Amino acid sequence: MYAVLKRLLLGRPLRSADQEHQRLIKVIALAIFSSDAISSTAYATEEILHVLVPLAGLAALDDLIPISMVVVTLLAIVVFSYRQTIFAYPNGGGSYIVSRENLGETPALVAGASLLVDYTLTVAVSVSAGVAAITSAVKPLAEHRVELGLVLVVLVTLGNLRGIKEAGQIFAVPTYIYMGILGLLIVWGLWQSFTGGLHRLPVDQAQLDHFTKAGALMTGVTLFALMRAFSSGAVALTGIEAISNAVPAFKRPEAKNAANTLAWMAVILGVFFFGISLLAHRLGPTLSEHETVLSILGTAVFGRGVLYIILQASTAAILTLAANTAFSGFPLLASIIAQDGYLPRQLATRGDRLAFSNGIVGLAAAAAILLVAFGGETTALIPLYAVGVFTSFTLSQWGMVQRHRRIRESGWLFGAVINGIGAVATGLVLVVVLVSKFTIGAWIPAVVIPLMVLLLRGIKRHYRFVGEGLRVTPGWRPPRHRRQTVVLFVEEVNQGVLHALAYGRSLNPDRLVAVAVISELNELSALEADWARHSDGVPLEIVYSPAGEISRAVIGYVDQVTDSGAIGGVTVLIPELAIHHWWEELLHNQIALSLKGRLLFRPGTVVTSVPYRPQAEPHSPAGLADR
Repeated sequence: MYAVLKRLLLGRPLRSADQEHQRLIKVIALAIFSSDAISSTAYATEEILHVLVPLAGLAALDDLIPISMVVVTLLAIVVFSYRQTIFAYPNGGGSYIVSRENLGETPALVAGASLLVDYTLTVAVSVSAGVAAITSAVKPLAEHRVELGLVLVVLVTLGNLRGIKEAGQIFAVPTYIYMGILGLLIVWGLWQSFTGGLHRLPVDQAQLDHFTKAGALMTGVTLFALMRAFSSGAVALTGIEAISNAVPAFKRPEAKNAANTLAWMAVILGVFFFGISLLAHRLGPTLSEHETVLSILGTAVFGRGVLYIILQASTAAILTLAANTAFSGFPLLASIIAQDGYLPRQLATRGDRLAFSNGIVGLAAAAAILLVAFGGETTALIPLYAVGVFTSFTLSQWGMVQRHRRIRESGWLFGAVINGIGAVATGLVLVVVLVSKFTIGAWIPAVVIPLMVLLLRGIKRHYRFVGEGLRVTPGWRPPRHRRQTVVLFVEEVNQGVLHALAYGRSLNPDRLVAVAVISELNELSALEADWARHSDGVPLEIVYSPAGEISRAVIGYVDQVTDSGAIGGVTVLIPELAIHHWWEELLHNQIALSLKGRLLFRPGTVVTSVPYRPQAEPHSPAGLADR
């Protein structure tokens, strides 16, 4: 049943040889790896206003353009730095690899932990913002934003489990529709505004009073408030590092294609972000509890017709699909960290569709927990967002400075200066974020990231301990033959049990014994008679369990055999019925599965399943195995 459902939802398994064909062309890669950064244009301007408007009312719009210009300048510096990273480290890994190669283990783990936290928050923030776009157009759904968010997480997860190439083909169309309609909104809106066809929007005094704090208008905007507003707008830079983490996903030449895609992403992001800020400055929208700024601007420019519906639908789509950037970047980064031994090795293996399925599922679970914990509120999640982003930015650029100094390639001094400026700039932003938003949520990643570093070190320590304990050292010899006892589990005497008995004899053990568990004494005589007739002298031990706890009774018997000290190890044989159809599983108990699960990690015990299948056709009376 599981295999059928998996094939239906995810598609047929792909061969490892198909991995080359799963690489991405630039058009698809732009949609996958840039959706997070480009989607931030839907809420970055609004987040700036959420900080400034409560302090200065609509006068805060005067500070919007300068802050946006600083954000765009910082964007240019960071993108230039990451283009160098792509060419220097074409195997991917971004900040983690740069820090590992140039700064050492601890900075690398901090960068890795920061990016993993950032990707998790990307999913939660993107989905919650997508839900906000939906509820802005369909207000009755606002009461169910958490449930909507969880449904969207599941849908994006399923899309990514189908493989990175197929996910890109699915998600590219909404991304490009959003780019087109947002570009039309900015161009048409600014044209109308500058030519006099569109005037400033009327002030909604009730909403303005709701957002304005008592007495704040008298004091105005402080430097601290400007710092907070800038750090909120800087979330527009999130997702930039995704391309540098996933360079191997591009078609050849990987580095060149990735760098070009990053450049296009930067241009689109910068133009759209500044364009929305400029349009908001010209029209002066009033913040609303129930409607996003982008929705208000869309209504002013397009009205409530078809273009507005396309804008809101595509906004909801790209905000949700922005999570796809994290679903592409997180598993790739986690696989690299896992290969270094700092994360579970399961994260380094690909699934049936050649995607890192374990990383995808783990990311979805973590993001779902965040959505529930913060009630699906974008503004509540934003303060957590920027700490990990700018930590990884700073470490990456400082690592590139050290690389330039060490290798001294052609033009290294210019690159080192640019990276140094970038490291200082993003480091200052990190300090601003921590100081200005520490009490409203930034303390959470500030605590979580060091804890994650300790966890990564603990995982590495475990693998090192296991590796050293299993290493074959000079002079090591395998242990001499130990006495073995084979215990055959018997439910009833049938062909499958007798086949298992024959297999037990073929092992040539020092002792072969069968054990049966009964809950009713009247079952005993018939079972013993059947066993005596077919077992050829193999002893049958009876364990009485009136509560019918078969697994516990068998384990108790194995413990007694082991504690007797007469043997060196125990092999437990479990006859297991192999049915013809998946639905037939519902007609049989799962004692064998339960017993295997409980014995699997018992020291000194080998568990062997001996499958058997009824000889007659399943529809005939003789072919029905009653368990």
